[in-house]
Amino acid sequence: MERKISLDLRRADLGYEGRVVLHDINLSIQSGEIVCLLGPNGVGKTTLFKTILGFIKPIAGSIVIDGRNIAQFALKDFARLVAYVPQVHNSPFPYKVRDVVLFGRTVHLGLFASPGQKDREIANSFLDLLEIQHLADRSFTELSGGERQMVIIARALTQEAKFIILDEPTSNLDYGNQVRVIRKIKEMRKQSVGILMATHSPDHAFMIGSKVVVMDNGSLYRYGTPEATLTEETLKKIYGVDVDVFDTPSNGTCRRKICAPVMDL
Repeated sequence: MERKISLDLRRADLGYEGRVVLHDINLSIQSGEIVCLLGPNGVGKTTLFKTILGFIKPIAGSIVIDGRNIAQFALKDFARLVAYVPQVHNSPFPYKVRDVVLFGRTVHLGLFASPGQKDREIANSFLDLLEIQHLADRSFTELSGGERQMVIIARALTQEAKFIILDEPTSNLDYGNQVRVIRKIKEMRKQSVGILMATHSPDHAFMIGSKVVVMDNGSLYRYGTPEATLTEETLKKIYGVDVDVFDTPSNGTCRRKICAPVMDL
């Protein structure tokens, strides 16, 4: 059984040039678990991601992976631990999908080394996992938004990082592609990967069954299960609208909660 490790923020103040955006953040993400991050625009999600990814330094406190401060990692070693999937990825070059996914192996290669058979097998395995093998010989620039997002997630998995940061992975996708992407993210838990996913949809957290972090006013406002955290009161406070949270009708196998805004007549 693979040993679990954690990514921890310990009493961290995060911000820019001494201006604190997020105060006293304590958060732990284990490999093999998914944490959904929710909060209104401008609350500091981007600041959190940039700090975890090492683009900016914490003003106070620390961020550690497996007990080691991220500042101590060489860039390539850090890339073997943390991968990032942006909201939108556009490539000006018509790379084939299999090559885009194979780029994830770069962090495991020497300076002038080329991907070998093992690297290609790993890339192919994640094309299979996300059910996009049929796209392997297509040009990335010709894909739909949903297909591109799946390819970039496959590239992150091919990186074989212990943690993946997903920045609103369903933004700009139609409803069907949103559902497909969320289903695949839920399945990624089996890969022993820790996932921190920003989303504006509380339903995504209920669909995945993940832990939830709710951010508001520069701090972590709530943390826990979706059922305990995403209450009507909490959603009203952070988004400023009335929302009903209720159980879906039983289909004989499972039940889950869904959210619906209250619309004035």
